[in-house]
Amino acid sequence: MSRAIDIPAADGTIDAHVFTPANADRPLPAVVLFTDIGGLRPCYHEKAQQVADNGYAVLMPNVYYRSARGPVVPEGKSFRDPNVRPTLFGYAGLLTPEAQSRDFAALLGCIDKEAEFANGKLGVVGYCMTGAFALRMAAEHPHRVAAAAGFHSANLAAAGDANSIVHVMDSIEGRVYLGHADKDDLLPPDQIARVDEALARAGVHFTTELYRGAAHGFTAKDAPSYDAAADALHHKRIAMLLEETL
Repeated sequence: MSRAIDIPAADGTIDAHVFTPANADRPLPAVVLFTDIGGLRPCYHEKAQQVADNGYAVLMPNVYYRSARGPVVPEGKSFRDPNVRPTLFGYAGLLTPEAQSRDFAALLGCIDKEAEFANGKLGVVGYCMTGAFALRMAAEHPHRVAAAAGFHSANLAAAGDANSIVHVMDSIEGRVYLGHADKDDLLPPDQIARVDEALARAGVHFTTELYRGAAHGFTAKDAPSYDAAADALHHKRIAMLLEETL
C-alpha cells in the first residue's frame, strides 16, 4: 500500500514513496527508510512495505533526486556492473553531510504535512552508505528521532575521515541499533570498534550486533550476498526497536 509523492527541497524536488499498512485508517508513527547505494528498486519497496505492515507510515526517498528521478539502475542491470557503478558513485558523491542535512529538513517537513504521519517522534533506517545517514539524522534532529538503525553500513568510521559520523555522536538522544555483517570489507572490525567507542562515550543507548556468516548487502534480495536468515533477523530487530521507541 504505497503512493508516490514529490517533496520540495532546497536542492530540487525529492521523488519519494509513502507506505502504510492495508486499510490504515489513522495517522501512524513515521519511519524514514533510506535505500542502499542501488537506490529505489523493487526489493526496497518490499522492505519498506514490510516495515509499514507492523503499524507505521514509511517514507522512502530517492536519495539521488539531484541526479535522476526514480530508479537509477536500468532493468536487468545491477549496481555491481562495471558500467553502472561509476554512475552511482558519481551520484553518491553529491550526498555530502551538508546535502544530507538539507534533505533531512525536507523529509521532516513532509512528515509534518502529510496525513499518513502521526505527530510525535520518528524512526530512521539506513543500509550500506545510508547507515551513516540514519545516524546523522538522529544527531542533527535529536528531539525528533527516537530510533535509528543501520544495516551492513559502509565506512562509518574510516581513520582520518573528517566527515565520519563518529564526530557528531554526542548529539544523539534516541536509541541506536547497528546490524553488521561479520564478513564486510566495507566496515572492518577497527571501524566497528571506533563507532562503538564513540556511541559509548556519548552515552547513547545502543546495540551492536554481528550477523554471523553474513556479507555486505545481506538484506538486499537482488544481491548475490543476500542471506534470507539474516534478512529475517534484521526485520525482527527493526520491529523490536520501533515497538520499544515509537
